[in-house]
Order: sequence, then structure tokens, then C-alpha cells
Amino acid sequence: MPATRARSRSHRTADEPLPPPSLGLLALEFRAPWEFGALLPAWPVLRRAPAGDGHAVLVFPGLSASDATTIPLRRYLSSLGYAARGWDQGFNFGPRAGVLERARQDLQDACQSSGGPVSLVGWSLGGVYARELAKEFPQLVRCVVTLGTPFSAHPKSTNAWRIYELASGRDIEREASQYDLPAAPPVPTTSIYSRSDGIVAWQGSLQRPDHARTENIEVVASHMGLGLNPSAWWAVADRLAQSPKAWKPFQPPALFGLQALVFPDPARA
Repeated sequence: MPATRARSRSHRTADEPLPPPSLGLLALEFRAPWEFGALLPAWPVLRRAPAGDGHAVLVFPGLSASDATTIPLRRYLSSLGYAARGWDQGFNFGPRAGVLERARQDLQDACQSSGGPVSLVGWSLGGVYARELAKEFPQLVRCVVTLGTPFSAHPKSTNAWRIYELASGRDIEREASQYDLPAAPPVPTTSIYSRSDGIVAWQGSLQRPDHARTENIEVVASHMGLGLNPSAWWAVADRLAQSPKAWKPFQPPALFGLQALVFPDPARA
């Protein structure tokens, strides 16, 4: 079994209760600034990631966040040769009136202007948008990469569901019931997650093997730091460089024998 393909032991269905991360893990979210600080010493390695081919990449922010939070990641992807852009809808307060319609139009516009399918990257709630857009318009999407996105567990298996309901004005269980969130899009789809996530129960970010081009990549990160984490950046860059016609599961880079510490085996007990 490839190291990046978590299967079964820890997967639960969206109907089964799953406790949100503990208060201890929630407290560890304060380490996010140190993850951002780790980018500087990691930069020489990050610059060795596969070069981009110029295709467009739409990056969706997390709940109550805006494009400002994804600027570092988008600049990194742009430096590799991608046409990275934000979602350009201000703060992400959930799928309020007009949000999904605008996201659909932005995807269509990006595909038309770039002349080919677009890759979608989503952080937390932004990853839900990315996955659902790819299900609706698979012909426009090259691949999907999510960061700490809760899609395969009960919608209240996070420490943010109350914030979601307050920000969006919607009942999260009723909202989730309108979609088959655990189902993977019919395009290459990668879920990057962390077992030390203090916001989202990590089991809720595990993809089931709906098709041969779904995978899970584990990194060591906080939820708030996933979009600023060097190992997550490497994984995103590596996945975006994959050709849809010759897609292969993620293989951690050789890091002086330390790759198992940076990219733990998702299939372990």
C-alpha cells in the first residue's frame, strides 16, 4: 500500500459521530506563526519543487478568511510558473447568496482565459467549494488539492461549526445534507491533512478510494498553519505538476532520511 493512500481503518462515514479535536490540540493552533517562519529556512528546498506549466490555479480561503491569507501560497505557486489567483469574494462566510454562482463563473472565466482546465486549491471550507465545483464542472478542472478540509465526517466534527452557523446564518447539518460531500470529484483529488489539526477532526479529511486518482497526504501542521506550512507547500506544488493523463500517487521527496517525519504514513494505526 502506497504511503500516501490512507484507506479504511480510520475512515468513518459522515453519519457516525466523531468528536472534534481536543482542547489541547486547539491550543496548539498558536504554533501557526512558527510554521510561517519555517518557510525561510525551507525556501532553498521549496524552490526545487517541480516547475509549473503556466496553467491557472484558483485558491479558495478558509472559513472567515479572505484572499489575504492565501497570498504567501499564491506567490509561491506563481514563482514556480503557475497563474495563481484568489477567489476575489472578500471574506469567506459560507455559501451565502451569490457566492457559489460567482465561484462557478470565476472557474469558467479562468478556464476560458487560460485556454485549458484549471487546478483548484482549497483551504478548510474553501476545499469544500473546490471539490463541489470539480464535481459540477469536471471538464473544466485539472485537479483538486484541499488543505484540512472536512468532508467525510459529521459536519459538527470540528471546532468551527458554531462559527460557520454564525457567519453564514445557515444550519450546518441541513446545509451538508444537500451535498454528497464524501464523494470525490472525478478528477485527480488530493487531501492534505494533519493529525495535530486543532480545528478539524483529521479523520474527516480522509478520502475514500472512489477512483484510482484519489489520495491522502499527511503533514505535521496546525489547521491555521496548513496554508503556510513548508511540507504542505511542497505537496501542493508536486500535485499541481502532475499531468492528468499520467497521474501518479504522491511520493515524499528524499530529505536525508527524514521524509517519514515530514510526511508521516497516513495508513498507520
